[in-house]
Amino acid sequence: MSEELINETTATPETAEAVTETETAAGITPEAETAVPEETAAESMADYEKELTASLKQIHEGDIITGTVIGVTETEITLDLKYYTEGVIRLEDYSADPSCCLKESVHIGDEISATVVRRDGGQGQIMLSSKEANEVLAWDKLKELKENQTNLTVKIGGVVNAGVIAYVEGIRGFIPASKLSLNYVEDLNEWLGQEIQVRVITVDEEDNKLVLSAKEILREKANEDRKAKVSNVEVGLVTEGTVESIQPYGAFINIGNGLSGLVHISQICEKRIKTPAAVLTVGDQVKVKVINIKDGKLSLSMKALNDVAAEEVTEETFDLPETESVSTNLGSLFAKIKL
Repeated sequence: MSEELINETTATPETAEAVTETETAAGITPEAETAVPEETAAESMADYEKELTASLKQIHEGDIITGTVIGVTETEITLDLKYYTEGVIRLEDYSADPSCCLKESVHIGDEISATVVRRDGGQGQIMLSSKEANEVLAWDKLKELKENQTNLTVKIGGVVNAGVIAYVEGIRGFIPASKLSLNYVEDLNEWLGQEIQVRVITVDEEDNKLVLSAKEILREKANEDRKAKVSNVEVGLVTEGTVESIQPYGAFINIGNGLSGLVHISQICEKRIKTPAAVLTVGDQVKVKVINIKDGKLSLSMKALNDVAAEEVTEETFDLPETESVSTNLGSLFAKIKL
């Protein structure tokens, strides 16, 4: 028999009592060693039941489920589904955008909703498609973006006849060439790969039609810039400009710094003319005076400068004394006469 066993079997009641007193002094009791707060025990059981229920839930093909991203590679995304196995979304099942990069678009911790494609992808995972789920949810989002006139930044990923292609919420959108810029677009290929701001202008889920436009945003910015520039112009300013277009009612003059103003037909010259083209041609350099500014528009005049010149000439003339005038005139007359 070992020494330890002898000690245990030969321990006296006094020794056992001493040990018990030591444990009590240290705050250790038989109850304390095994006691668990009732609330903690209840919470643990509830969590366990919740996780157990989640792991046993039935998942069917076609279901839309949400998971948390726990892994991203160049070709697939791994999701924690709170299930007995993980979910996988392949690149081709994530987005219809051919330029999509998973590592740029998806990050650890993101939540993604996806449709169950297959319950077993060959290695026990559940194969998912966020592309299909997005198409179900995206059209409602696109309608909301259109209604709110939200500005979106998109990357042009393709060139087609009469326009370019960009993706919003995974849906292929068309931007007509006429909606890309305020000016005429000659080469659509120059826009490939560019990021621009657009708005949704047409959403038709039934015909799978999404149309985007940058023109409205560009026009608003141009108007804001113009207002800022016009605020620095004062009535009475005289400047030179170039005739940029001729209309039946007048001519538009470019005075530089991105500003143009209208010379109404009645302000072109003192004579009455039937059309501005009778006096002006596109490209002519003219001198104009700002005569009015209203609602961010400049009213110009060429005739006003002629009136100013006439006034200046009148102010500079003076009358000679009558005798001096007569003698001067007579002297000039006699000087020309040869006797």
